[in-house]
Amino acid sequence: MSFKETIEKKFIEESAIPQEFRLAKEVNQTTYLSNGVMRTWSGTMHTVLSPVCVSTPEGIKPKVIGSYPLCTENEALESLDAAVKAYNNGRGEWPTMPIGERIACMEKFTGKMIEKKKEVVSLIMWEIGKSYADSVKEFDRTIEYMNATLDALKDLDRNSSRFTIEQGIIGQVRRAPFGVVLCMGPFNYPLNETFTTLIPAVLMGNTILFKPPKHGTLLFAPLLDAFKDCFPKGVINTIYGRGNTIIPSLMKSGKIDVLTLIGSSRVADSLKKMHPKSNRLRAVLGLDAKNAAIILENADIELAVKECVLGSLSFNGQRCTALKILFVHKKIADKFLVRFAEEVGKLKFGMPWEAGVALTPLPEPNKPEYLKSCIEDAIANGAKIMNENGGTIAHSFVYPAVMYPVNEKMKLYREEQFGPVIPVVPFEDIETPINYLIDSDHGQQVSVFGNDSAQLAHLIDPLVNQVCRVNVNCQCQRGPDTFPFTGRKDSAEGTLSVASALRAFSIRTMVATKLTEENKVLVNKIVEDHQSNFLSTKYIL
Repeated sequence: MSFKETIEKKFIEESAIPQEFRLAKEVNQTTYLSNGVMRTWSGTMHTVLSPVCVSTPEGIKPKVIGSYPLCTENEALESLDAAVKAYNNGRGEWPTMPIGERIACMEKFTGKMIEKKKEVVSLIMWEIGKSYADSVKEFDRTIEYMNATLDALKDLDRNSSRFTIEQGIIGQVRRAPFGVVLCMGPFNYPLNETFTTLIPAVLMGNTILFKPPKHGTLLFAPLLDAFKDCFPKGVINTIYGRGNTIIPSLMKSGKIDVLTLIGSSRVADSLKKMHPKSNRLRAVLGLDAKNAAIILENADIELAVKECVLGSLSFNGQRCTALKILFVHKKIADKFLVRFAEEVGKLKFGMPWEAGVALTPLPEPNKPEYLKSCIEDAIANGAKIMNENGGTIAHSFVYPAVMYPVNEKMKLYREEQFGPVIPVVPFEDIETPINYLIDSDHGQQVSVFGNDSAQLAHLIDPLVNQVCRVNVNCQCQRGPDTFPFTGRKDSAEGTLSVASALRAFSIRTMVATKLTEENKVLVNKIVEDHQSNFLSTKYIL
């Protein structure tokens, strides 16, 4: 039996899938949330095919798991108007609501979301092929992030609850919302990455237009009623449809105050240019990355191999923080490659519900063909596949390919492959990987492996001016969520972390007056009688 046939045997009949992991029923979503109402859609629908194929009498086929509305720009603009009306130039119920009450709304939503955990986790697994264990982890991490954000908002409000007196002026500084936020998340972490922008944006008093990712749409269906029940009408509005159909009109309206996108820099650049008043548009963006690992000649090879396998192949390498190119010193390259290929060969491949599975089908239909073209291009320019069975493709599954030696002529050298193909570049002069990072359009993170403190220090100093996180002897990663997450160049705009995100979706605003007896009486009256939600010393416990 060929290795391809071995992979194909993993695509089993639906009846053979363990009962607890089967999709209870197709999720044919015919409603969307707009202006506090679940509106019914009777137009064109998009059929959702799982990357998890099943064996049928007609052969191996993608499983149909449901459908969702393909609305038009008319419906999108109606939802935009609802968000604009709910914000009401900062005079709406939500932006003027006391922070304590906003927190209560979010706590209520969090409770309802937890009740839907089983449904959401199942849909994450089936929609994007993420392992069941990692799907559970994504849900749990999202809940942790939401709770941490609530705690951070309480801290922020406590720090803002006092008055400052400077040079005869008394003032109170707080943070206020921007307005309407267009929120678009990615397919690889459709729940977590989306909520790391949506949750802080709404908590700070903004109103939301939320477009789920193309792959990873249905998993939000179980949460729509919770959004409707927990927030005032028009605060959260979902929009469905083809991005190139519904998004341009939203941007051209000039009514979007904040664009938040986890995706490509090309799309972000295009959308920003559509806005008629780009200087007024705020952007919070997580974009392309081509994170490199630099393995020095004195590195602990076993440690470097372990971290680079995890860094390059967790969720099949479909992470913005994944290690997407490895620079290995020539003196240890052969030994590193042998061990790296051995460890890749130990990774369990199969269907998402299998215990311990590390490699699963890919959700993007065109990705296998693209990765095949990258491998063929690398071979044509002098590289070889260094691991057994590397690059084998069976339907939606691509077995990892370790490519060596990679050079600047190859697509893999510059393009973000976002999948299980690992380019390895040999180097002798440390200036080679440094210049690569300098010339790169990306600037998110880098990993450096070595044991010489002086050499590492000499590397750290220039690298922190090229990327926003230097990882020493470990893979690139986003967490902990309290750490700043951002990038230079085309990799990001704005900073995300639990506390930073709250600031990213708000602006410092203050009330000030001259420190006279009359004004002190006036301010005290407003505060003591709780006449203002902004000008207040109320303390959230």
